[in-house]
Amino acid sequence: MQTFDSGIILYAKKTGITSFSSLWDIKHALKTKKVGHTGTLDSFADGLLVVLSGSMTRLVSHITNFDKTYEAVIRFGIETDTLDPSGQQIKTSSLPSKQDLQKALLQFEGNQLQIPPAYSAVHVNGKRASDLAREGKTVEMKARPVTIHEISLMSVSDEDAVEYAHIRVSVSKGTYIRSLARDIAYACSSCAHLVKLRRTSIGPFSLSDACFSSELEEFSLSMLKNHSNSIDLSETDRNEERSIEIRKSLISMTEEASLQCGFHTVILKQQHESDFYHGRTLFNEYFHDIPLQGENAVFSENRKFCGLIQKTDKRYDYQFVLPSVLPHTEDKAGSNIL
Repeated sequence: MQTFDSGIILYAKKTGITSFSSLWDIKHALKTKKVGHTGTLDSFADGLLVVLSGSMTRLVSHITNFDKTYEAVIRFGIETDTLDPSGQQIKTSSLPSKQDLQKALLQFEGNQLQIPPAYSAVHVNGKRASDLAREGKTVEMKARPVTIHEISLMSVSDEDAVEYAHIRVSVSKGTYIRSLARDIAYACSSCAHLVKLRRTSIGPFSLSDACFSSELEEFSLSMLKNHSNSIDLSETDRNEERSIEIRKSLISMTEEASLQCGFHTVILKQQHESDFYHGRTLFNEYFHDIPLQGENAVFSENRKFCGLIQKTDKRYDYQFVLPSVLPHTEDKAGSNIL
């Protein structure tokens, strides 16, 4: 069976399907079962998934740590148990004014302690909180530190009584926008849930560069009454066209791509490739330039990606060595060498 190179795919997920289901397109296009994404989106949400295929799945944990940006539509006056449109109504309240909402938003920039939704993937006593909640069990969610880098009010449905508000927000890893909507509403003496959510960036990766991003409608309050246009293609033709687009969009791990991922880059001298592939102790002279402190993406002289190392003041640690360049050698991922 023909396979395609490992790499990075920027993929625009649509509303109404899970992040896991969205990966089928990529598995089918690249003819591989080995894919991983760097952060899920709820079924009601759309936007950017950064998907890694083949040997690049080893980078998932590194890219997951990136900050993220979102656009969201909050509906005030009604709170659901899931804090999204799929849940059951549990609370109602009056609507805030635009002025009250703007004042409330000022409280949410900077470091925060946030309580995740009961319906979330956070583990409580070894089980997902969402599974416990669906079983009817009371779930005590502990507050976690998050950072709201920036939050902006884009538009509202009515200045005197805001039922719908469109916000844009930049946040740290682990921030729940559903919880943020809940807390914003409480801060202006109301209640709320999310009705629309779109992820627009993950670290340096942007939704505008993702395959199929053109299929998403413009994010605004008008989305609440608009319906997406269907694509007039047979299912077979549509799947094949999507496969071609995905293969064209595959980003190989180059020096430029590794810099985008936030890594330093370093070139390994050819005479020391065997030392690297076999996990032996590394020294500065093995590289054309001395690696910088932090994570370094290692490339061979012919610019093939070999793996990732971590440099500290006194030592090098192997983060991982790609199996593709170590066909007969034990993988040294995560081992401390010196």
